Amino acid sequence: MKKTIVFSLAGLMMLSFITSCGKKKEVATGFEGDPCLKDAPSWVLNPEAKGSKIAAVGSARIGKAGLQFARTEALANARDELARMIEIRVKNMVKNFMQVTGVGDAETVDRVSVQVSKQVAYQTIRGSRQVALWKSPCNELFVLVGVDPEMVKDFIKTQLETSLKNEQALWQLYQAKKAYQELDREIEKEFK
Repeated sequence: MKKTIVFSLAGLMMLSFITSCGKKKEVATGFEGDPCLKDAPSWVLNPEAKGSKIAAVGSARIGKAGLQFARTEALANARDELARMIEIRVKNMVKNFMQVTGVGDAETVDRVSVQVSKQVAYQTIRGSRQVALWKSPCNELFVLVGVDPEMVKDFIKTQLETSLKNEQALWQLYQAKKAYQELDREIEKEFK
């Protein structure tokens, strides 16, 4: 009986030691069939750095130029994504065309759809830094870049204060207000 208790206690201690030491990292889900993302950390598909949503992932293939070149490229890609998250200008155009020719069984339908999109980001990113790095089994380097949220808040506050003192900003605010009032008048006319 005493031997059973000693073995049971030893087994429990061993089990608790194994579970406490073997903390499992969060693995990305949804791409289990992709061998290049096997055992990828969760941040590869869901960028988040220490609770902050101000993070982005960049990637680059490690080629003959080496690891440092790929890391620099991945960092640039992640910072591009951060800039697009903060501010982006988008021009978009969609054209659809459909035409029916012929009669009865000889009728044909021609359809053309064209979509064009252009995105431009211009943003100064202060305080961005590499938070994590992962090399995939397919020799792709993934880099997580984060920005301190407090630094972003301070930057936006400074920009707002600068903008409020700027006469051009006040003129733009006046123009926007005037445009909204004009839109309201047109809507009133249309629906009364």
